[in-house]
Amino acid sequence: MEEKQTPTERARLTEHYTGQKNWLKWGPYVSERQWGTVREDYSADGSVWDYFVHDHARSRSYRWGEDGIAGISNNHQELCFAWAFWNGNDPILKERLFGLNGKEGNHGEDVKELYYYLDNTPTHSYMKMLYKYPHGAFPYDDLVATNAARSKEEPEYELLDTGIFKENKYFDIFIEYAKASEEDFLIKLTVHNRASQAAALDVLPTLWFRNRWDFGLVDSKPSISLVEENSTCQSIHAAHQRLGEYYLYFQTADQLLFTENETNKEKLFNSPNKSVFVKDSFHDAVVKNNYSLFSGKKEGTKCSPLYQMTIEGGASKEIILRFTNHKLDDPLGEEFHSVFENRVKEADQFYAALHGQVLSDDLKNIQRQAFAGMLWNKQYYNLDVERWLNGDPGLPPPPESRKTGRNHSWQYLNNADIISMPDKWEYPWYASWDLAFHCVTFARLDAEFAKNQLIMIFREWYMNPNGQIPAYEWAFSDVNPPVHAWAALKVYAIDKLHTGKGDITFLKKMFHKLLLNFTWWVNRKDEEGNNLFEGGFLGLDNIGVFDRSKQLTKDGILSQVDGTCWMGMFALNMLEIAMVITEEDPSYEDVCTKFFEHFVYIAESLNQYGVDKAGLWNEQDGIFYDKLTRSDGKSFEVKVKSLVGLTSLFATSYIPFDKMDKFKNFRRNIEWFYNFRKDNHKYLPYEEHKENHHVLLSIVNQERFARMLKLMLSESEFLSGSGIRSVSRYHKDNNYELDIDGQKFPMSYEPGESTTTMFGGNSNWRGPVWMPVNYLLIESLYKYYDYYQDNFKVEYPTGSGAFLNLKQVAEELSKRLIGIFQKDEKGIRKVHGEYAVYATDEHFKDLILFYEYFHGENGRGIGASHQTGWTGVVADMIHQVYSSGH
Repeated sequence: MEEKQTPTERARLTEHYTGQKNWLKWGPYVSERQWGTVREDYSADGSVWDYFVHDHARSRSYRWGEDGIAGISNNHQELCFAWAFWNGNDPILKERLFGLNGKEGNHGEDVKELYYYLDNTPTHSYMKMLYKYPHGAFPYDDLVATNAARSKEEPEYELLDTGIFKENKYFDIFIEYAKASEEDFLIKLTVHNRASQAAALDVLPTLWFRNRWDFGLVDSKPSISLVEENSTCQSIHAAHQRLGEYYLYFQTADQLLFTENETNKEKLFNSPNKSVFVKDSFHDAVVKNNYSLFSGKKEGTKCSPLYQMTIEGGASKEIILRFTNHKLDDPLGEEFHSVFENRVKEADQFYAALHGQVLSDDLKNIQRQAFAGMLWNKQYYNLDVERWLNGDPGLPPPPESRKTGRNHSWQYLNNADIISMPDKWEYPWYASWDLAFHCVTFARLDAEFAKNQLIMIFREWYMNPNGQIPAYEWAFSDVNPPVHAWAALKVYAIDKLHTGKGDITFLKKMFHKLLLNFTWWVNRKDEEGNNLFEGGFLGLDNIGVFDRSKQLTKDGILSQVDGTCWMGMFALNMLEIAMVITEEDPSYEDVCTKFFEHFVYIAESLNQYGVDKAGLWNEQDGIFYDKLTRSDGKSFEVKVKSLVGLTSLFATSYIPFDKMDKFKNFRRNIEWFYNFRKDNHKYLPYEEHKENHHVLLSIVNQERFARMLKLMLSESEFLSGSGIRSVSRYHKDNNYELDIDGQKFPMSYEPGESTTTMFGGNSNWRGPVWMPVNYLLIESLYKYYDYYQDNFKVEYPTGSGAFLNLKQVAEELSKRLIGIFQKDEKGIRKVHGEYAVYATDEHFKDLILFYEYFHGENGRGIGASHQTGWTGVVADMIHQVYSSGH
């Protein structure tokens, strides 16, 4: 076994997955943004951001989910709890996080808040996050106006730039949850006034039911009602037809407010309300300090105790609550505090086991916050596309245009699950290739959850009958890289390392569904049947000179290096899965040969296809390029040095002799195939070690591999101080322009924010460092090292005169990526860019943000600021490099 985890948390996971208890029934499943999502859009033209704006969110009940600050809910999100605040100056309650939509931000949609996920355990037995709330009026208008006025060449205008946090005039609000049992949440809020003078704050812990009654989805309306009041504790009772009964206990509040979680139709649509009690009733009452409406009201579907406090400068105050499914005599007494203390200790023990003995305190902090972000970013996701297209009974039908618009061909897709999201504000929806990377990180924390997530995305109500898996809700038909076979192998290996036994049943389940997906790729993305794949979008957004998801010319076919290499990688991953299964089930051995041969054909096409036998390889530049070919035979090479060419390194597999020796038929088959191709002078992506007969399968031969590494490891090309850039720095001084019949398509190196809106401003693949593809490159280097050992060394960095083996190169690359988040000798972390407060202020210095991607020159974070999702693989890199080795 690799490591021992805390027995208490491990026992909880065992209880959950053996069906003894349901520890994951409740968790941090509430989104931070439900407004502005595709699910809530019922417009005729698909203008998501315009149809349901932030200003409507407090007044309109949602159809498909809920949002809130540090929210929790049950796993079907019927009953939710979250926090709201008011600083006495804002025009509205701070009930949800604010950010700019895709049209308002000069670099795309972007959250404009300061919040940090500090801790979480796999069963959510302990959770902690921090929200920083200014004393002054939140600068909503300033953020919108200043960003709108800035050009694409200027940096994004962030909350720290507004000056709202000057003189420490803000509250640090720490929110913690601890489970006494599966359905017994202890809740604590601690507010610190960081300024020197006193400041007022209203706090509203809010319990509410998701509105399903107005959409005809439930037989009876649930209710929340007052139970009892005494001098030290109050309680409310929540009753739901399916969910059952729950109680919220809390310290005596200044006010207890009840309303209905129903749309304020009068305010939004100038039509009468059923009642004066609507979703936004608390807003007017708190902001105007008028509570007369609520006099005598003791029930509803939304309830908030209101605490009105003044906190002296430098002081703090605490609020405690308890949410449970049974009555308690002393809910907030001594037991409350002892349980809380124990859960904190158990969380520390759990992560101490994961960290190992050799990590520095800084690395432990980085890894723990990365894991916390992964766990906080679980979210309930609900969408029935057929009902979304056709509307709910009893409500006005959606416009007819929707039936031929976005996602209309996915009417069988019906999702209602807890899913790992990229993040819960910028991307409050699942993305299939992101999810694969999430699962690798989750395997260290909770391998069963990781396995279930991978199986889920291939279930019948997710997967298209033709074998395609949904990309993401903006366009389910977009094509993401097929990395799920790779992820299944990684999760299997990590799980086996921990438990000592491999889960073959999981691999078999995945293999069967992956076969369908592989077949879809072969049938739909290889238009000419030559094993050169088109692919289109492939997750790399604007890395090309044009939108690769669209037909550029009427008779042109774009042969994509990355599409082809992803399929080469897919074939090898399927081969590796089949070989693992074959060790227990010999009936899979013949399938090994099928995927071996398929890989060989793909590698041959990429390297030697066409009249000139050049494939997509450019001999002069030493890298692969996409090629556009027209029916008249004329072809255009897209000569951009980018990750597109480097994806060829992903498709590699090392097969040790002892495994080859077990599979006699497979070995005999590939030997025959090898000799046949050698005799007929065909391409051979196959290398066998003469002494020990280990086998290396690779799209690139050793000569081309060495040339590509020379480019990749050059600091004037791909290698930055923070990892491998997505586009070579060569293009900084050598802009590229593709000319097709007078139509020009330019491309330049952009190490930071994107200046093109091709795929949205915060999806820039034209120079920055992206964590997931760096992770795949590092994984490939480890595989190459397994074969070559010390017999193959490269100059690192290129031109330095220092030569390292490939394992050492992989570790050095990992250290550059990990270094994005580490403190330097001055306490500065690259990820925070020029914001000195993170290095100089004791209340900021240990806080980490896990961005979507990173500047290609200085490593600062760019794009979505809380996309722990795939950036969370840095936690696994820390483990590989510092804890136990690869």
